[in-house]
Amino acid sequence: MFLLGQTTQLIVGATPESDLKILKLSEGLYQKLNLKRVYYSAYISVNQDKNLPTLESPPLLRENRLYQADWLLRFYGFKADELLDETHPNFNHILDPKCDWALRNMDKFPIEINTADYFTLLKIPGIGVISAKKIIQARHEFLLDFDSLKKLGVVLKRAKYFITCKGKYFNKVYQFNHNFIETNLIYQERNSLPAPEFQQLSIFDTLLPTKEDKIKCLTGNL
Repeated sequence: MFLLGQTTQLIVGATPESDLKILKLSEGLYQKLNLKRVYYSAYISVNQDKNLPTLESPPLLRENRLYQADWLLRFYGFKADELLDETHPNFNHILDPKCDWALRNMDKFPIEINTADYFTLLKIPGIGVISAKKIIQARHEFLLDFDSLKKLGVVLKRAKYFITCKGKYFNKVYQFNHNFIETNLIYQERNSLPAPEFQQLSIFDTLLPTKEDKIKCLTGNL
């Protein structure tokens, strides 16, 4: 019997399971067994045993993507089948899971900041739990524009491509289409400084998974 507060760890890359299969397993553990936390660990080859897989390097980026997706499951209201499917069974190496999901679901955007409910706001790349709560609270006082969002501390680096304020797009978003937005997001990721550090997390570590997770998941940039 699993007790509240219990955790488990999944090894990533030792067997051929897709990210979708791993994420659905985690989702099931959270829903059915009330697990507190699932940890992910990139497989590291420690010897040359012929019965063990041989990898040139640990899949640390893949591990990081699974941690980001795990946050989306637990705090953002996403389902595993939303983030991945049989056509896209593995996460994008360049874009985080929510950006990748948004680009595959452009029919759900743009989202009007002044009318969207809390969980709809959480679907917007760049707006997380903290930012969404600030937006909901501020809307009780006045209608928000892009300057208002900046003053609230909402990071517009990604969000500006997927939202409107008072029915208007961000002044530097010249067109709302998939190719334009994808090109700009990829450019941002490839030219961001400093480069993300993908580090493994111990099951006994109480810190957030990585530096990138701290930024994207804790301050509302995911």
